[in-house]
Amino acid sequence: MAPAVTTLAADAPALSAANTGFMLICSALVMLMTPALAFFYGGMVRVKSTLNMLMMSFISLGIVTILWVLFGFSLAFGTDAGSLIGWSSDYVGLSGIGITELWDGYTIPVYVFAVFQLMFAIITPALISGALADRVKFTAWALFITLWVTLVYFPVAHWVWGAGGWLFEMGVIDFAGGTAVHINAGAAALGVILVIGKRVGFKKDPMRPHSLPLVMLGAGLLWFGWFGFNAGSWLGNDDGVGAVMFVNTQVATAAAMLAWLAYEKIRHGSFTTLGAASGAVAGLVAITPSGGAVSPLGAIAVGAIAGLLCAMAVGLKYKFGYDDSLDVVGVHLVGGVAGSLLVGLFATGGVQSDAKGLFYGGGLEQLGKQAVGVFAVLAYSLIASAVLALVIDKTMGMRVSEDDEVSGIDQVEHAETAYDFSGAGGGITGRGTSVATPVLSENKKVDA
Repeated sequence: MAPAVTTLAADAPALSAANTGFMLICSALVMLMTPALAFFYGGMVRVKSTLNMLMMSFISLGIVTILWVLFGFSLAFGTDAGSLIGWSSDYVGLSGIGITELWDGYTIPVYVFAVFQLMFAIITPALISGALADRVKFTAWALFITLWVTLVYFPVAHWVWGAGGWLFEMGVIDFAGGTAVHINAGAAALGVILVIGKRVGFKKDPMRPHSLPLVMLGAGLLWFGWFGFNAGSWLGNDDGVGAVMFVNTQVATAAAMLAWLAYEKIRHGSFTTLGAASGAVAGLVAITPSGGAVSPLGAIAVGAIAGLLCAMAVGLKYKFGYDDSLDVVGVHLVGGVAGSLLVGLFATGGVQSDAKGLFYGGGLEQLGKQAVGVFAVLAYSLIASAVLALVIDKTMGMRVSEDDEVSGIDQVEHAETAYDFSGAGGGITGRGTSVATPVLSENKKVDA
């Protein structure tokens, strides 16, 4: 993420229509990623949980938007207070910002920067939802989002990207969200599932994806939107850094997908569509913090390493017994950690900054900084998220009842079902042959 600059030079740049338009397009691309995530997750759950999974992402669009306008932008990017949080009264309600007022040191309006960052704030809690599929009350989830973005995301965003934030001042490199978004969400997911426990039937009943086409559609849209997520994080298009990030995003994602598929073939004997989609997302996650610091060859290494590590990590839930429903920990936490630490190895010193990694003569200094950022965010988010989940669980209850979970959370929480089979009964063909449609009974088996 391009850093905030607190003072304006006498020759401060004027508003750039090109950069402003570019950033508005990038903001729209990042917004698209939340519905894309909803499809990605929605296809991976069973039929009876599809709508709930979609809604757990969509509700973030509503809640986080309002919180961001009221106070979130101020907490994340306001004037630093003690290196831990920001606050600027002009940013409260976005009420004190002029329509042509520029973000300090850049050529885009403050409003454009604010809306771009809003889209990051929206998708981060939505990422957590994949770990909690099938079993969380919708009201409890909405309350959790409200508390989590306020107490975890907004402060961490300030640490990493805000002028004066302690990780920013230390020199931790996080171009577009490896720590603030992916490690933050992955650690939060782990903290919550350790509190609320496993799904009914975990490791006993089949819990296969009900629609792999939806998964692939979601993954493709995520890949598309991620170009705005990553390339837009330089806040302009004047010096070529955003272009390098665009290229590295494509390269690392391709490498990770291939690495995941190779691992699957060797380990399980098949190339799966779920593996292709998951591998692509793992590459996108890993290149997010590192893509502004590495070369395209480095991006291949980052993607391949992340794809392999994440493919191996998704099986850990069965070994250690935590129910990460859709592999948020295995992909986002592990991928975020890998991408953030690999900056300390592959940073060339010739893209976003002059910081060099170990393989480019920089020694261990940058790797040490990256490790501090990784483990600080991981520990804070894990602990804070577990505490929030525990408080909600002990007060209003975090989980639906076992009977409701078995019968289907869509009907219980939303009074709807994803697919209407009422018109799919038996019929008579033109040649007088009675044909029964087995779709409903098959989905009942999937839901069991």
